[in-house]
Amino acid sequence: MPPLASPLTPVVVTGGGSGIGRASCLALAEVGRPVAVWDRNGDGAAETAARCAEAGVAVHAAEVDVRDEAAVRAVVADAIGALGAIGGLVHAAGVPMGFTADDLGTEEFRLVLSVNLEAQAVLVRELLPALRAANPGSAIVGISSIEGLIGHGNIPAYTASKHALIGLTRSLAARLGPEGIRINAVCPGYIATPMFLPTVEGNPETRARFERAIPLGRLGEPEEIGRLVRFLCSDDASYIHGTALVVDGGVTAVGGQEYTPR
Repeated sequence: MPPLASPLTPVVVTGGGSGIGRASCLALAEVGRPVAVWDRNGDGAAETAARCAEAGVAVHAAEVDVRDEAAVRAVVADAIGALGAIGGLVHAAGVPMGFTADDLGTEEFRLVLSVNLEAQAVLVRELLPALRAANPGSAIVGISSIEGLIGHGNIPAYTASKHALIGLTRSLAARLGPEGIRINAVCPGYIATPMFLPTVEGNPETRARFERAIPLGRLGEPEEIGRLVRFLCSDDASYIHGTALVVDGGVTAVGGQEYTPR
């Protein structure tokens, strides 16, 4: 078995100001890992960073739009200066946006692909020298979705971006694996995040319909995804590489249909 990295190498988390990104930051901080919290919502990033600092870890908070390559390059340098060589990346920033087939190829469509997919490619490129320097044990985690495994007619851009993120993960696994840098994707189902909750809040019938589609009978919590992300960034996941892990309470196991136990 090859030597592994210190479990305390810093991790960059995009979308760290709320939802799965925030939960991932807090989970990492709980085990002593320094975190760079990046979000286009600077106040959200600062709040998450403050909560992580309460766990006694070094933090770096930044307001950054991951679509801006120059801004990403600058904030990477800032984070390395503040925390040292970065040993992990979690790309949790994302946008959903619903469209119809008539909206394919629009500016809004391209925005979704830019944030959900292209940004991860840019982040990996800009962080790769630091990930190499922190190796062995460096790891990358992208947040895909169960929509990256199935088709959804109301959100074609989101669905396409999440499918492509899994493809990018597999391709980079082939390229980065020989260097000992691991990469995986996580595919959450219906999680109670600020992105998803507006779909069901104030509408008990809609919430009940989603819950009936989940064999476990409830929405997932961001913390449940955050703990998996922490595991994938750790040496405990040292042989997990190039895969997409589904965390959906059983939705895809039953084909995403309304579930009725017998």
